[in-house]
Amino acid sequence: MNISDIRKQFPILNQEVNGRQLVYLDSAATSQKPIQVIEAIDHYYRNINSNVHRGVHTLGTRATDAYEGAREKVRKFINAKSTQEIIFTRGTTTAINTVAASYGMANLKEGDEIVISHMEHHSNIIPWQQVARRTGATLKYLPLQEDGSISLEDVRTTVTSNTKIVSIMQVSNVLGVINPIKEIAAIAHQNGAIMVVDGAQSAPHMKIDVQELNCDFLAFSGHKMCGPTGIGVLYGKKELLEEMEPIEFGGEMIDFVQLQESTWKELPWKFEGGTPIIAGAVGLGAAIDFLQQVGLENIEAHEHKLAAYALDKMSSIEGMTIYGPMDPTKRAGLVTFNLSDVHPHDVATVLDAEGIAVRAGHHCAQPLMRWLKASATARASFYLYNTEEEIDKLVLGLIKTKEYFSDVF
Repeated sequence: MNISDIRKQFPILNQEVNGRQLVYLDSAATSQKPIQVIEAIDHYYRNINSNVHRGVHTLGTRATDAYEGAREKVRKFINAKSTQEIIFTRGTTTAINTVAASYGMANLKEGDEIVISHMEHHSNIIPWQQVARRTGATLKYLPLQEDGSISLEDVRTTVTSNTKIVSIMQVSNVLGVINPIKEIAAIAHQNGAIMVVDGAQSAPHMKIDVQELNCDFLAFSGHKMCGPTGIGVLYGKKELLEEMEPIEFGGEMIDFVQLQESTWKELPWKFEGGTPIIAGAVGLGAAIDFLQQVGLENIEAHEHKLAAYALDKMSSIEGMTIYGPMDPTKRAGLVTFNLSDVHPHDVATVLDAEGIAVRAGHHCAQPLMRWLKASATARASFYLYNTEEEIDKLVLGLIKTKEYFSDVF
């Protein structure tokens, strides 16, 4: 894995910000796009652009082939049994909302339980709050260990015979924690519950096998894995998806429409109402090709190496608080932190003046922020195109930030 060669494939990295070479450390929010993805989308619009499934002309056939070809790439990427189990959505948020609004609303009642954790992204909290409010089910939270990880003993205690849904992120976008999804899914199934996985922060960075995990649903987004914005995936076991009702109605997802009633297309199309996200799917397919060419195992190893390097360098800064496990083998490639007496937004502003892009705020995880006893944090997140030299620049920028605010106050 030659990082120099990889970086050359990302045009946006070859620029200066505020007179400094760009150091992009915000891939957990959205990743940058390689030239292969940009060119695939451009090629689609220049040479293929047409609606899918409905037409018999040449462009319509090409567009359909490209769109359904991307679905097959996603199927192989996560090792689903069938393309019928792959639903294209606008992103992770839409995918989780689909499960909540369709499966959750139809299958839960008063006395049932939904189990999530304190580390969840808002998109894996609010949909379940709504299901609980409307069905009378109870929303329960798994406790976290001191380092933010989840104990399987706590899972066994929290998940009961009343639990119908367990929904957990595979990787925390704040703590970097890698959760034991396979084991949690087994506990959920032993109690008669289904397992929903938020894979937004895992799909870009590690190999996922939905059959090995035995999860019932998996949601992830294209824009965090070198693909375009506005495209995501909901994987669901075929037998569950067949029982579920669509939540969007209109063209494309119908079979027959009568004056008073209608019937739906077969999977996966009954969940893809309206003109689908064709160019986005093509771009996602190109992103998957790119990631597989580099190798998910290589990407994961590189990020663990960067995390270890960053934890070592950043922890030496006086007044630094780092959240999540300090063991780099137990976390993904991101470090969330605070500098004492310096607001995270101020940290991000000073770093931006140095050409370094990090994220600051609550990271769509306000319950976790309260658990951490922090109103906000700063986060540096790494991907396949980042280097140890960039982490060195981050550390120097943080030292400069600390010195600046020491002089001011």
